[in-house]
Amino acid sequence: MKPSVDAKQPKDTLIGSVERVTFHNEDSGFAVLKVKARGQRDLVPVVGYAASISAGEFIHAVGVWVTDRTHGLQFKADFLRTTPPTTAEGIEKYLGSGMVRGIGPKLAERIVVAFGAKTFEVIEASPEKLRDVSGIGEFRAGKIAAGWAEQKAIRDIMLFLHSHGVGTSRAVRIFKTYGHEAIQVMTEDPYRLARDIRGIGFRTADAIAMKLGMKREAPQRIRAGVSFALQEATDEGHCALPTEDLIKLATTLLVVAAGVVETALAQELAGGEVVADAIEGRSCVFLRGLYLAERGVADRLRALAEGLTPWPEIDAEKAIPWVEKKTGKTLAASQRAAIAMVLRSKTAVVTGGPGVGKTTLLDAILRIVAAKGTKILLAAPTGRAAKRMSEQTGIEAKTIHRLLETDPKSGSFKRNAENRLDCDLLVIDETSMLDTSLMFALVKAIPPHAGLLLVGDVDQLPSVGPGQVLADVINSDALPVARLTEVFRQAAESRIVVNAHRINRGEMPERTKPGQECDFFFVEAADPEDGAAKVVEIVRDRIPRRFGLDPVRDIQVLCPMQKGALGARALNIDLQNALNPNMGEKIERFGSAFAAGDKVMQTENDYDREVFNGDLGRVMRIDQIEGVLIAEFDGREVEYPFGELDALLPAYATTIHKSQGSEYPAVVITLAKQHYAMHARNLVYTAVTRGNRLVVIVGQWKALAIAVRSHGSRRRWTKLREWLTEN
Repeated sequence: MKPSVDAKQPKDTLIGSVERVTFHNEDSGFAVLKVKARGQRDLVPVVGYAASISAGEFIHAVGVWVTDRTHGLQFKADFLRTTPPTTAEGIEKYLGSGMVRGIGPKLAERIVVAFGAKTFEVIEASPEKLRDVSGIGEFRAGKIAAGWAEQKAIRDIMLFLHSHGVGTSRAVRIFKTYGHEAIQVMTEDPYRLARDIRGIGFRTADAIAMKLGMKREAPQRIRAGVSFALQEATDEGHCALPTEDLIKLATTLLVVAAGVVETALAQELAGGEVVADAIEGRSCVFLRGLYLAERGVADRLRALAEGLTPWPEIDAEKAIPWVEKKTGKTLAASQRAAIAMVLRSKTAVVTGGPGVGKTTLLDAILRIVAAKGTKILLAAPTGRAAKRMSEQTGIEAKTIHRLLETDPKSGSFKRNAENRLDCDLLVIDETSMLDTSLMFALVKAIPPHAGLLLVGDVDQLPSVGPGQVLADVINSDALPVARLTEVFRQAAESRIVVNAHRINRGEMPERTKPGQECDFFFVEAADPEDGAAKVVEIVRDRIPRRFGLDPVRDIQVLCPMQKGALGARALNIDLQNALNPNMGEKIERFGSAFAAGDKVMQTENDYDREVFNGDLGRVMRIDQIEGVLIAEFDGREVEYPFGELDALLPAYATTIHKSQGSEYPAVVITLAKQHYAMHARNLVYTAVTRGNRLVVIVGQWKALAIAVRSHGSRRRWTKLREWLTEN
């Protein structure tokens, strides 16, 4: 089913009375209505959002007409406002719908016969008169009055939200969060919306506040803005910001004088919302939660490192030949040294790039300690990384969120300092992905007697969230570290591995000669538009034809950023049209279109659905009647009400940052000079190491050269390294 709708289609207005509510989801507000509209002979199907809706009500809707293959002509409402009916017929239908508690169809008929068009006036102002109607006593009259008051409150709240520029789907979310206190909350502190409601950030809350009459320099606004500026910094990976940088950023964001921000910052510090401390001698400001988390990671790691190993003393000289015989693999000198170090250490780190034998090393270590009766748990940040870890070791591995047992109600974890994990050794793979908050949750849940082994590639991009845990731990010298650098012969036959290491050393990758069998290619693009066309051709035709890979399941396009013709946003549209051209039923929300068969990515941690930031899924079907999209993640179906589709993005193409922790049979990487601001060596290195059978770079050779020459990304303001080295 494919609605025909032009994105530039002008908005229409539809006014009429609701004859029937075909469907209404109370949680999301999504509704399917049959409406008797002005100027329309037949009943019109209307789809939209309403916190509360009933037959008999008048609606004022703004939206577009769409033709649906299954349901025919529909009115798709972006904005939907309801008002009570004014005719006796409409009032009877409204009251008889069950919308007002205590009134059914028969009683509604008797009430309207008694009071006619003045029924609502009687219920609201003189509810005692209801007792004149047979079947209504004092108790029922009170119940009817209370039910009417509740519906009126919902309508008043929605009217208030609409009048201040809040769209219907967001208005439903606000009402569902605050209930009848919504107007009070928004009037007293509109910035609570940004803290409490997913999908509403500071800028949206600020726009609402301004419409409510908030002054630009109001202390409440400036204090909220200071915290928002720090939050913006954490989105860039920082745990803190130098004080002068924070003041400058907040001044720009809020468009106020620096002195006003300085006053607000002093108030925030005094209230404990933010914390001041020094990083390398520079005065910095942290969000309180991040400050406690980063300090807590340092304290727990230092405590875990102390004491005896949870396994009895092991003679590495005897254990290594034993494990070589078990596995049939001969270990290199660097691997032998790493095993000896890990066996004598309660906490340790193993780091290295592709092809250096991390997997072989980890398998050997686990076999040796397991033979001593050690209880082992394995985990990784993403589902794909955990699955790969299980396949490589033969031991079940979980995502960190599942290992810690997320509690959907609180958003926290059931495994914590009071309910620790049951293990003697915890091994974490892809540790470069761990941000400070997740690492803090993890180390709190590790039993004091247990060992911890962190495995990862420190040269990859740091975590998407704030912090650079693996790099700070390694650079602190507080824990033993094994650096594997030797590329083994079999791995050296792969151009992917060889070129990844060349890029990491600041050298340009080797170009494939024409006709040469290879797993690494560079395709020159004259400009972004030429590059976009080549990406589509490569993904849809050339890779499947030559390598037999599925274009949706096996190939992932990776981009430095979202914007531009070679950015993830535009390429998703191009690839969706190329790879899923015969879309059936389609839903468009929050700037994206979704249809059955589409590849999608979760963009935030959702503890209720147990789907986490970066997880890839596939759209199975779209249910217009129920108002939900059903996607499959790791063999499990997950439902998304249409009003919550901002948690998903199409994922034929995604940013390199979002690909961390995942490997794909083939990756196609875009590198354009227009994205030079994002280009960094660790960005390209991370992208190249995502492909395990094939890597294709599309763009300009000069853009690749800029990236390879650019060593690392901007510094992250963190204090973990300093705290780990404290005496």
